[in-house]
Amino acid sequence: MSMLMTGGLLRDRCLCGGVVAAILAVLLAASPASAQTPGPIAPNSPFAGPSVPAPSSAPAPNASAPSNGNPGAAVASPDYRLGSGDHIRITVFGQEDLTGEYQVDGSGKLAFPLIGEIQAGGLTAREIEHSIRSALSPQYLKDPRVSAEVLAYRPFYILGEVKTPGSYAYVSGMTIVNAVALAGGFTPRAKENDFYLARMGRDGHRDKVAASQDTPVQPGDVITVRERWF
Repeated sequence: MSMLMTGGLLRDRCLCGGVVAAILAVLLAASPASAQTPGPIAPNSPFAGPSVPAPSSAPAPNASAPSNGNPGAAVASPDYRLGSGDHIRITVFGQEDLTGEYQVDGSGKLAFPLIGEIQAGGLTAREIEHSIRSALSPQYLKDPRVSAEVLAYRPFYILGEVKTPGSYAYVSGMTIVNAVALAGGFTPRAKENDFYLARMGRDGHRDKVAASQDTPVQPGDVITVRERWF
């Protein structure tokens, strides 16, 4: 009797074990292959991390485009001669204490470390480079490399029959008619196409010449708008 009961129990256990194994096989077969790899988490899920924006498809900035970091920067021609009020940057390569921005004073000079005052008025940027290089070598530096560039032009002046006479910032390429516009335009008594222009010469003296509306203006020029008598 006991042997019959033991056999029945063993048979039932085998049947149960077979059923369980069959159920597990079905469940494993029904699971997708991607179940082992976590899928994307829904945005509203509490387990979702911070969102990362997609890369922008906008083109990269053009590295060759002109910079607007310094709107007052000047582009001087090689034969441009410095004068009182001009701002220049002088670079002595490898010498940070000597490199910096300098202004030409009212006497046409600038103060430079080590060598003191330098005559800058009437000289070009290349001539300033040569002057500083000669003064530094060989007493202070051996074979110094010097670069000079104009950062901002000295102003020009407009007087006479304009609404707001005075000094104005120079803009490259301007003419007398542009200068008149900056000064508020002509007064009713102005000769609108008859001007005197005083310009500093290489010898340091101002030359006074007649000019028209289309005459180019240079930094430091003094423009006089003449008065008509009828």
